Amino acid sequence: MLQNNLKNSHEIDFKIHGDDMQFVEVELDPNEAVVAEAGSMMMMDEGIEMDTIFGDGSRQSDDLVGKLVGAGKRILTGESLFMTVFSNRACGKHKVSFAAPFPGKIIPVDLSLFDGKVICQKDAFLCAAKGVSVGMEFQKRLGVGFFGGEGFIMQKLEGDGLSFIHACGTVYAKELGPADTMKVDTGCLVAFTKDIDYDIQMVKGIKTMFFGGEGLFFARLRGPGVVWVQSMPFSRLADRIYQSAPQVEGSARRGEGSILGGLGNLLDGD
Repeated sequence: MLQNNLKNSHEIDFKIHGDDMQFVEVELDPNEAVVAEAGSMMMMDEGIEMDTIFGDGSRQSDDLVGKLVGAGKRILTGESLFMTVFSNRACGKHKVSFAAPFPGKIIPVDLSLFDGKVICQKDAFLCAAKGVSVGMEFQKRLGVGFFGGEGFIMQKLEGDGLSFIHACGTVYAKELGPADTMKVDTGCLVAFTKDIDYDIQMVKGIKTMFFGGEGLFFARLRGPGVVWVQSMPFSRLADRIYQSAPQVEGSARRGEGSILGGLGNLLDGD
């Protein structure tokens, strides 16, 4: 395996295919590996071997205690107890592909370019080079925990390798300077680098709060760092589909044009 000795993560090549329904094709040299969420594999070459593991697949989790801690973190973030490692055990280069679970974009993130850490919404991780640690990030502020859209627990990706996260709709990366601030709908926030100051603020003005249609809270992010934002949160897409579904007799579904339908979306930012 041709690998920089200063790096802990495997060095992998990749290509992203598609537009709105994307998948990422990862090319592995002999003895290289990639770790992914269970069930995300789309296709792979004959020379790729698949193995199910506890924890996140990082090299820090080779001991039993480390594996159990890693698996426990994944339970807290709402993910599966297991992850899958895809390794190239054959001669020559071989490929394995992973598909996003819903329409949107796959974003490659080289953690070595962001001081080794990126924080993302808890269901954003798709796959990463072996050696990247997938853990949990607690939000210390009560406002962020209760009204941030993602709760107290988010995912954190740590290491020096390539990671891939996915989000719904179009994804936009915004770089903030030390004095730059931006406000984002809480459901549209995908990820941010570790130096970003993340807080939640209430929308000002009674009329705006109840009739603005944007929810009661928004995320306030201050640089320096990079913020990734999605144009269509999956929860919002699912809600629109649910509202448009044929109404079943006897059900208590909110009507799309009803007063309750509008008021019911105030807290979730829709």
